[in-house]
Amino acid sequence: MNKPYIGRFAPSPSGPLHAGSLVAAMASYLDARWHEGTWLIRIEDIDEGRSVPGAAEGILQLLAALGMQHDGEIVWQSRRKHLYAAAAARIERDTYPCGCNRREIADSRIGVAPDGSAIYPGTCRHGLGPGRTMRSLRVRVPAAGEDAITFVDRFAGPVTQHLARDAGDFVLKRADGFWAYQLAVVVDDIEQGVTDIVRGADLLDSTPRQIHLQRLLGAPTPRYLHVPVVRNSNGEKLSKQTGALAVTAGDAPAAIGVLMETAAFLGLALDGPAPDAIEAFWRAAIPAWGQLLAERAAS
Repeated sequence: MNKPYIGRFAPSPSGPLHAGSLVAAMASYLDARWHEGTWLIRIEDIDEGRSVPGAAEGILQLLAALGMQHDGEIVWQSRRKHLYAAAAARIERDTYPCGCNRREIADSRIGVAPDGSAIYPGTCRHGLGPGRTMRSLRVRVPAAGEDAITFVDRFAGPVTQHLARDAGDFVLKRADGFWAYQLAVVVDDIEQGVTDIVRGADLLDSTPRQIHLQRLLGAPTPRYLHVPVVRNSNGEKLSKQTGALAVTAGDAPAAIGVLMETAAFLGLALDGPAPDAIEAFWRAAIPAWGQLLAERAAS
């Protein structure tokens, strides 16, 4: 028997919600509602230094104004550090302390990962050198030839990444003391029982690392669906760093306009006149998402 569907939207409160984040939010919401499942919200504020005061509250208010009602309690990563520490302790035999700083890693890197990070050459794999102290905690990936991670993305299709070649031993706890995104997101998904992860394609390259951690922790791998990212006029991924403007929805007509633009980007076939109410939009959008999924599966 299949497990009940549990999905989630996990924004970072480093600023207000922009159009790119709203695409991921809408896709995850539609997928959960189409499958008659649960839609959770998790605030990914594990990097407290990047969190902007009031941003999380603004994101939640906007989602509610757009008719995206979450299920269950909202989870905040900054309040769950004990769970990340416990998970790291469970896989201690597969981790090691690293004493390298950023410059040393950049100078000795063996390549650049798809997400732009330096591929660590394993300098500290067999112990810290003389005079070295721990700066970060890394997980040891399998050796070349045993490092292939393959999964089927519901939009992108089959994806394979060789961890040793394409990622290297990656960080679980950073030099600034914060737990890394890769560990936190995996632990949260496991603890919340997430069965389906719908998010932007910019995180597609992170998925094999997360699957590796799931396997180390003895947890099942969720289904994945990565939607296209919104890009600006220069072809850059829309983000706070590239000057993405905040989404606003001051009244119902404005909210419907925002929803229609986002649905159009996702490729939803919403025939007929524009809905005159937010509830009417969702009544049309949910089956349109199901139609889009069927078309993607057929192709």
